[in-house]
Amino acid sequence: MDVVRTPESRFDDLPGYPFAPHHVDVQASEGPAVRMHYVDEGPRDGPPVVLLHGEPTWSYLYRTMIPPLVDAGRRVLAPDLIGFGKSDKPTRIEDYTYLRHVEWVTDWFESLDLTGVTAFVQDWGALIGLRIAAEQEHRFGRLMVGNGFLPTAQHSTPLGFRVWRAFARYTPVFKAGLIVQAATVTRVPRAVMAAYDAPFPSSEHLAGARAFPQLVPTEPDDPAVPANRAAWDALGRWEKPLLCVFGAHDPILGKADRALIEHVPGAKGQPHDRIRAGHFIQEDAGPELAARLLTWG
Repeated sequence: MDVVRTPESRFDDLPGYPFAPHHVDVQASEGPAVRMHYVDEGPRDGPPVVLLHGEPTWSYLYRTMIPPLVDAGRRVLAPDLIGFGKSDKPTRIEDYTYLRHVEWVTDWFESLDLTGVTAFVQDWGALIGLRIAAEQEHRFGRLMVGNGFLPTAQHSTPLGFRVWRAFARYTPVFKAGLIVQAATVTRVPRAVMAAYDAPFPSSEHLAGARAFPQLVPTEPDDPAVPANRAAWDALGRWEKPLLCVFGAHDPILGKADRALIEHVPGAKGQPHDRIRAGHFIQEDAGPELAARLLTWG
């Protein structure tokens, strides 16, 4: 497995992102150890909040949520998934699998020995985070989901997602900043769009971003389906609080909250909502999400 790292100079003077870098080597069951970057702000003995991003963003997506959570006494951790942000980037699409992503993030949780976590998960952060929460419930206290789900290949795949999957694989120009702008309801400043592009200075840095849509298990014979169905069954017994706050203007996932709310026992009676935001709900409404998380618990 060939791995590249984005030069640190690409991350100089990013607007709204003053956070010190932290790194830990993570290991999947197959392949070499790779270095994962993460933000770790606030008191080390504070209640831990883990923020998991998705495709094609990185911890920068949480820059407006982190400060208010820290000000409220939370320890806030936001990893960059492997292939994204300041984390290592295997250079072949084939180097990325759903299982490896789950195992890399699981190893990160274990390396930091995180327990009692309140997790906010979105997009692939939900595909990974919900799976880990179901498999390692003892590490989690609460789950907050924004525009995410756990696929089990039991429903038809929306046309919009099939188009996105083809675009991500084959488009010659793949700009994360433009993708974020296209899936928000607010204007994203040019400097912020450039910050989303910063991790990807060349095509070999983009393999993880191009791989993610291909890894969503949409067919019953996908190798991720048995574990995801087991995780979905486990979430059907999840009694801890689960809150859905979704961006109502996401044409693919804007209504995916319904299945979670109906399936998870811990979702009963929670203050679920759909707000004026797109798929990248953190970019549209980061401070509001932080305030809702703090009010909720």
